[in-house]
Amino acid sequence: MRGLVRCSVLLLFTPAVLGAQTPLPRKHAPQPTVPAITANDLMTRLYIFSDDSMMGREAGTLGNVKGTDYIAAQFKQMGVQPAGDDGTYFQTIPYKTRALDTTSTVVVGGTPLKLGDDYLPLGQEPVALLDLPVVYGGVVGDTTHPLARDEAAGKLVVLARPSGPMGRRFFRGASVEGAAAVAVVGLDQLPARFRGFMTRPRAFLDDPAATGPAGGTPSLLISDAAATKIFGRPISQLAVGSAGERVSMHLRFDVKPMPYPARNVVGIIPGSDPKLAGEYVALGAHNDHLGESDTPVDHDSIMIWNHVVRPEGADDRGNTATYAQQREVDSLLPLYRSRHPGQDRMDSIWNGADDDGSGTVSLLEIAQYVMAMKPHPKRSILLVSHVGEEKGLLGSRYFTNHPTVPRDSIVAQLNMDMIGRGDATDETGRTKDGTPRHGGPNYVLLVGSRRLSTELGNIVERVNRVDHHDLTFDYSLDANGHPSNIYCRSDHAEYARFGIPIVFFTTGLHSDYHQVTDEPEYIDYPHMARVASLVADVAVHVADLDHRVVVDHPKPDPNAACRQ
Repeated sequence: MRGLVRCSVLLLFTPAVLGAQTPLPRKHAPQPTVPAITANDLMTRLYIFSDDSMMGREAGTLGNVKGTDYIAAQFKQMGVQPAGDDGTYFQTIPYKTRALDTTSTVVVGGTPLKLGDDYLPLGQEPVALLDLPVVYGGVVGDTTHPLARDEAAGKLVVLARPSGPMGRRFFRGASVEGAAAVAVVGLDQLPARFRGFMTRPRAFLDDPAATGPAGGTPSLLISDAAATKIFGRPISQLAVGSAGERVSMHLRFDVKPMPYPARNVVGIIPGSDPKLAGEYVALGAHNDHLGESDTPVDHDSIMIWNHVVRPEGADDRGNTATYAQQREVDSLLPLYRSRHPGQDRMDSIWNGADDDGSGTVSLLEIAQYVMAMKPHPKRSILLVSHVGEEKGLLGSRYFTNHPTVPRDSIVAQLNMDMIGRGDATDETGRTKDGTPRHGGPNYVLLVGSRRLSTELGNIVERVNRVDHHDLTFDYSLDANGHPSNIYCRSDHAEYARFGIPIVFFTTGLHSDYHQVTDEPEYIDYPHMARVASLVADVAVHVADLDHRVVVDHPKPDPNAACRQ
């Protein structure tokens, strides 16, 4: 019944889109902030932090430097102690780019293959493999005619692509146990835009401590002609186990630093109890977003189209409009513009107001709130604005591998990511069985609150009730094995892998998620203030406990893949 639910969302959404409610302005004049956590303060901060001048805050760009400069300046103004590198607020992560060196070679029986036409590497790691024996392994994912492990051991295994699209699932299945390398025949079917993606420089964290388990099997995507050169005939004529010409490959990559530093911003509010001040309650949010696009799009049409067709934004990127949905979009857009004359715009900046401007400015609000407390909480408060979350949790992984305080002194971590939306018109996610969820006036999603510490989850519930925050908690996306895997998709996961109890606070997804339409004017500031106030009070309560939060669930292997 998913379609019926989405129709009801559209009916709720339509009045707001068409201007029945007073919209917030596109610009907002900054106002002085106060120690209390207020909607006005959050609005002032977010209109600064998610302004076009921040250029989308992509890690490794000038925009992100501007954003992290702003956070550090706010910490300094409040009197938060710096806890980054060398007495600063910044912890710079080794964020670099890696590009395929055109001197790379793949040689078949003494004849070199041509890069781009005959092969493309699927990985980003250097490879030096000489004189490999070659064997045909059949079709990717075919378990009816498997290649025996001893037949694959130490060899280059060539696989045929199955019919259907070449998505992530296809590439994940292209592995053979024991093989020295794998080549998949499918380069001819790869769209040009994907070829460009596979050959452009890619960013990575150049940190041996962050690599985790050893990388996968070296793999190539090769053309039909290259496969014919290897076996002397088309693969359609081969049986599983057929041998080919021996192959040598040298894949080289040029590594360069990013143009601008990628930085975590780290500060400490010292605890008031001499015996407990050496322990920390960590609060976090991420400071980066997606940057700028080379191709501007029509903001209003994208906004309306996503609300109708893709209610979870980028998580619904595969949705296409039905005839009825397209007619709805076509009727809404001119009506919206008639009620907002002269305000249409082209947009090319992912401002990330909710993701995660909302968490970042809430971190600043909480810092100002706690700094004003007399006395401070007993334990210290560790404030970490993580960089590179959008690139794969890079900043939080680096910080937890190289913490600026002893890792075992962190008693809990509270993460805020996307806490600025969550009203009834927002599809915040889906249950494990696929039923859409929607927000409301008191709505907040909690993830991971009892996965390591039952006590921590109970504390959140108790603070919400006793301190009269009266928010309604949705735990549906925290289900074990949930396909959205939200537990592993934000910075708290990097703390949890070391057994540090965490709570992830979010108001969930919406149609502006990872879209240029994620702007400050669409944020629910009173709602965000309530969530931030809850997080602040939970942090203070944990900091004032007479004992560390009890960890009563098994700690994971910190180098294993995260699993929800």
